Amino acid sequence: MIRRRHDRDLDACVAVLAEVHTHSGYPHHWPGEPARWLTPDGLTAAWVAETDGAVAGHAALCGAEVSRLYVAPAARGAGLGGRLLDAVEEEAVARGLRPVLEVKATDTAAIALYERRGWLRRTTERQDWGAGETVTVHHYEARPAGPAH
Repeated sequence: MIRRRHDRDLDACVAVLAEVHTHSGYPHHWPGEPARWLTPDGLTAAWVAETDGAVAGHAALCGAEVSRLYVAPAARGAGLGGRLLDAVEEEAVARGLRPVLEVKATDTAAIALYERRGWLRRTTERQDWGAGETVTVHHYEARPAGPAH
């Protein structure tokens, strides 16, 4: 089930985020205040995925940007990432926005999800993430709405 995130969900979201960080290295740098990281400035809305009544994934929309999208390692392969992405896209489109996102070039599972769903890679750049660390990031844009041509 995909639903809007409530404040009471934050502890469970942080626990799942910790699993994802250990398993997949997302987020790249563990935030000092993970609940605050899940509620960034400019947050439009956030959602959780639940399986058997427990939080198993999360996604957020900040303006037109899809952000903080992750699924617990044990819940992967069940389509939760795609369903979270659907919820974020629907909200963005309802607001008249074309959703965009950034993803590390090494995050091949996420890239595969976006490309399977028709997202378009617009640019790739190397970003300075501090302490002499440079990371390659792809910028994606949701497929245009409307009928396929």
